[in-house]
Order: sequence, then C-alpha cells, then structure tokens
Amino acid sequence: MKDSVVFLLLFFSSLLWSPTNQARLTVSPSSSQLFEYDSVSLSCEDDDSSAGWTLRRNTTTQQMTQCGVKWGRYTGSSCEIRFIDPLDSGVYWCESRKGPISNMVNLTVTGGSVILQSPVLPVMEGDDVTLLCETKTTPSNLPAAFYKDGSLIRKQPTGHMTIQHVSKSDEGLYKCDISGHGESPSSWITVTGQPSTTTSPTTSALATSEDQSQVSNPLQLALTLTRHLLVFCPYFISTILMVSLYREKPKDKEPLQNKRDDVTTEHNF
Repeated sequence: MKDSVVFLLLFFSSLLWSPTNQARLTVSPSSSQLFEYDSVSLSCEDDDSSAGWTLRRNTTTQQMTQCGVKWGRYTGSSCEIRFIDPLDSGVYWCESRKGPISNMVNLTVTGGSVILQSPVLPVMEGDDVTLLCETKTTPSNLPAAFYKDGSLIRKQPTGHMTIQHVSKSDEGLYKCDISGHGESPSSWITVTGQPSTTTSPTTSALATSEDQSQVSNPLQLALTLTRHLLVFCPYFISTILMVSLYREKPKDKEPLQNKRDDVTTEHNF
C-alpha cells in the first residue's frame, strides 16, 4: 500500500514539473519581406529538444501545413525554402506535440523590385529600429521615401531610416518607395513593452487583470483547470490512502487484544 502511495505521488509530481517551454521562431535572413526566388531558413529554437517542434504555416492556398509536406525541406534543425514564391507569403509558427506554439512570423514574398527590410520579431519599447528600402538589382543606398499607415514620414538620401527609442505610437504598417523602381509591400511592426523588474500594487492589479483575461480564453481555461486538478489530485489521493491505512490498522490489532483478554480471564479463574 505504501509503495502505491509513493508511486502515485511521484507520477503526479512528474506531471506538475514537466517543462512547458515555448519555442522561438527565427528567420534568416531576418526580414519580413523577401524577393521572389530568394532562399529563407526558419528555425524553432528551444532548450527542450524533446518537445518535438514542427514548423507550420497558413497561406492563401494552404492551411496548417508543415515543412516537408508540399513546401520546404529540413536541413538539420532548420526548414529551408529555396526559390521562394509569392504563394509562400503567409504566417509561420512552431508547434509542439505537447501543445504550446511559438511566436508567429508574417512573411511577404514579392515579385516586384523593391522590398522593405523590417524586423521579423516584435521590437522592444525603447530600442532603435532601422528600416532599409532595398532594390533587387541596383545598390541599396538609393534615396527612398518611408511611409507609416499610408502617410509619408520622411525621405532619406541613403535608403535607410532609423527610428530611435521606439514606443507604442511607432507601431503600425510601414512601406517604402524608390523613385523609378517602385514601391515595396507593407509590413506591420509590433512594439512590446519592457519587462517589469519590480512588483507594485498597480502591476499586481494589471497582472490579475491579465490572468482574468487569459482565463476567459477557452484554451487557457482548460489548461488552468488541468493545472489545478494536477495540483489537487496528489493530496486528495494520498489523503484517501492514508485514511484507508488508518482504518485498517485497528482491525489488525483487535484479534490480538481479544486473545489477551481471554488469557487474563483464564488466569483469574
């Protein structure tokens, strides 16, 4: 019985402490826009190699397809797409057989002659961001005009523009134009807040609000419920088993006590 208790507790502890690390999808070259017939390599980076990450994508013609099936091929731990096509434009992410998914990356492939090289991953608030307006056949230091949400920001004589100390207000849809060559597609730049290093009543209230919003998500609710069940079950089961052991213990001693009483009675007689 004691061996069963130990086994059950170890089993549930392994469930509680099993890692749920989230992978990070990286892209090389690190650009959200690519020229047709270029090559690109995508990797799922994670410390837990046993998670079994699979690279998937959604495009206008394919949904939830994985690398190696109709598109791309694995070279080591990376998925490589050679001679990329505009039909390869879409959303890419890493997915684990354990459940979690990585950040999502939006890639745009153009058959035109101008692209805007912009960050693939979200930019941290306060960092500097450099945008490069590039042509396919000529040097990339040509004068270029940069636009945000359809409005002209500025014209740069060397084809690149740096946004210093980005903030949430810099988040938006960017594109560029090189006179005589054309206009690039548009790409969305996401700005995320700096991670908090101290805890205050305000941040605690915000964290509570975020937790409540996450619980409202059906998937998050299911995960939260499972987590609570895993925490509760070991204590519940161990309590039942201990009670069972306790109830069985007096029954084993009762015959011995009766024998002692009989011997005492006989001695008195």
